[in-house]
Amino acid sequence: MVIPVYNRPEKVRRAIDSVLNQTTSPKEILITNDGSTDKTVEVLEEYARNFPALIRCVEHRQNQGVSASRNTAIKQASGDWIALLDSDDEWLTEKLTQQCNYHNQHPNLLLSQCNEIWIRNGNRVNKRDIHRKRGGCIFKASLKLCLVSPSAAIIHRSVFDEIGYFDETMPACEDYDFWLRALVKYPIGFLDKNLVKRYGGHDDQLSAKYWGMDRWRVRAIEKHRHTDIPEDWKIALYEELINKLEVLYQGAAKRDKPEAKKYRQKIERYRDKLRNLSVDS
Repeated sequence: MVIPVYNRPEKVRRAIDSVLNQTTSPKEILITNDGSTDKTVEVLEEYARNFPALIRCVEHRQNQGVSASRNTAIKQASGDWIALLDSDDEWLTEKLTQQCNYHNQHPNLLLSQCNEIWIRNGNRVNKRDIHRKRGGCIFKASLKLCLVSPSAAIIHRSVFDEIGYFDETMPACEDYDFWLRALVKYPIGFLDKNLVKRYGGHDDQLSAKYWGMDRWRVRAIEKHRHTDIPEDWKIALYEELINKLEVLYQGAAKRDKPEAKKYRQKIERYRDKLRNLSVDS
């Protein structure tokens, strides 16, 4: 299993402890320290010293981002199955046991996710229906927003061999991009049990660091413009591109940014594509 971390000593301690407390122990715990400059290094050294047969830490001398951190560890993992855990989340004790059992019962599935509990600013919050986790062929549904959480997922190595790793050129929405690339090819299993605590609302989240997050979502969707997918998926793809570009255009135009013209041109181009698809169908 894989944990990327950058400057989160207490959060990563909670994450590691949640893995060590599993009723089914992972074969290995690979942690990428992504150039941390605080006490994270000392915390990781402590765990590596106390659990030398289980925990292996990989060092990035400079901060390279969460995609590079995940990729570094995934490439060094020795098992056929990869479980991900973000450093600010934690697993409940039955997570691996329950999800491994699920895959034993569904040997044809190469991806799965479980349900999760959301904690925001220290309080449990109810998810809106739009965020509801699900399984099956969910590429079309996932265009609007990311429906898979890394910390809830288990992935067979062959998936990475087929679609590649997390895109290291994307500073944000890299998980949205990865899951679109995976879900366009694979159905995903869903274990409807709360087995992960997902924390939000803290200042070091990527969503709090970058403005205009839809820029990266647009880039992720655009990768699939020429993919051979069902007609209704293609229509949904262009509809969502237009929706997200409209948001970006309104924001750029309001601030008199030069990007507004580019966004407007793309909107018109994708509207033409959508009209042609609608006529053909």
